[in-house]
Amino acid sequence: QVQLVESGGGLVQAGGSVRLSCAASGHIFRGYIMGWFRQAPGKRRDFVAAIRWSDGSIYYADSVKGRFTISRDNAKNTVWLQMNSLKPEDTAVYYCAFSIGSRVVSGIASYDYWGQGTQVSVSS
Repeated sequence: QVQLVESGGGLVQAGGSVRLSCAASGHIFRGYIMGWFRQAPGKRRDFVAAIRWSDGSIYYADSVKGRFTISRDNAKNTVWLQMNSLKPEDTAVYYCAFSIGSRVVSGIASYDYWGQGTQVSVSS
């Protein structure tokens, strides 16, 4: 089992910034992927960003490219999501996710473990 502990989130005005973090512990496989997904009310869970631990490759959804930044702390098995220039449509529950394989990084099915989720609300 892998445990994911998230922190951050909250209420912010449009144009503001929020920084999320996710620390992984437990049975961590070599070559794993850590990513972020989000789910707004009544909508599906969508890919946001991911990082492949083996080589640091980074992937972003088109909707957040240029505004969000994913980064890692190798020693702590921790990933951050810096969210800038937030828009009301960014309002969602944000989930940290962990993949023990190297499947398609934007696919929900690629991820084996999930954090509890943290609410990010952006007011207009």
